[in-house]
Formats: sequence, C-alpha cells, structure tokens
Amino acid sequence: MNAEKLYESLKTIQEPKGYFFNPDMSMTMPLMESLLINKDRMGYMACPCRLANGTFDADRDIVCPCEYREQDVKEYGACFCGLYVSKEWLAGTIEKVVVPERRPVEKILW
Repeated sequence: MNAEKLYESLKTIQEPKGYFFNPDMSMTMPLMESLLINKDRMGYMACPCRLANGTFDADRDIVCPCEYREQDVKEYGACFCGLYVSKEWLAGTIEKVVVPERRPVEKILW
C-alpha cells in the first residue's frame, strides 16, 4: 500500500466518525508515509510524531489513531500531530493552537 491509498482508505473510515484529515497535504502525506514506514518496521502504525518503543504492548496507546485523538480533537480541534482535525477546525470557526502532549511521561521515558 502507498500513502495515497492509505489516505483514501482511512478517509472513508474516519470522516463518518467526524475526523477529517488536515488539508495541508505537505504535512498530511509525509505523515501517511511515516505511518507506513512504522508499519513495515514494527508491524503496526505507531504515531509518527512520537517515539515508539517498538513493542506493540508498550505502544498500544500511540497506534494511529492514538487513544488521545478523541480528547485532543474534542478540546483543540486537532490531534497532537495535526493529522486529524474536526469540522470546526476545517471551517476556521475555532482557533488553531498547538496541541499539548497527553501521553504520560512514564510512557515517553521508557
């Protein structure tokens, strides 16, 4: 699978749930490519914006879409890496801000 096919596949699954891809393709497509690289390397699509441990059990929380996405998009209109955004974010009806990291420090500093 290539990045474009992954994008189209995930788009059809995520948009009905209210999660849209960031329209900045210069950011979105490299993230798609990085997800595929992580899948090839580790066997799962770990978030490319975080340092993965390399074991599924340790990284379960950051397998894309990560377990922090729902709260990030609800609160900020975008997920931590900016891949997924809300309809309001797309429409410009909410302020676009840097999303803080929610992942617990103990999972980051393994």
